[in-house]
Amino acid sequence: MSAGSVIVEFFGIPRLRAGRAELAVAPGSVADVLAQVRSRCPGLSDLLTPEGRLSPHYLLSLDGSCFLKDLTRKLGAGERLVLLSADAGG
Repeated sequence: MSAGSVIVEFFGIPRLRAGRAELAVAPGSVADVLAQVRSRCPGLSDLLTPEGRLSPHYLLSLDGSCFLKDLTRKLGAGERLVLLSADAGG
């Protein structure tokens, strides 16, 4: 992992589909980060709808403290984006 990276953490079904617990990617908008995840984790090719929105099957959390819906939000180095299944329950 690089200090200049955004860390994407996977939980539940996304972890199974990604085949890993986390992935370090270049900073950018949430959409940019998700595009990197899709290209490096083919099992998550359904992350975005054809319109470019987050698929309803997934939820995103910033550093585990708040949920994100704005895919234009910029993520900086050191931030953690948590990807989990929308049907995780709890």
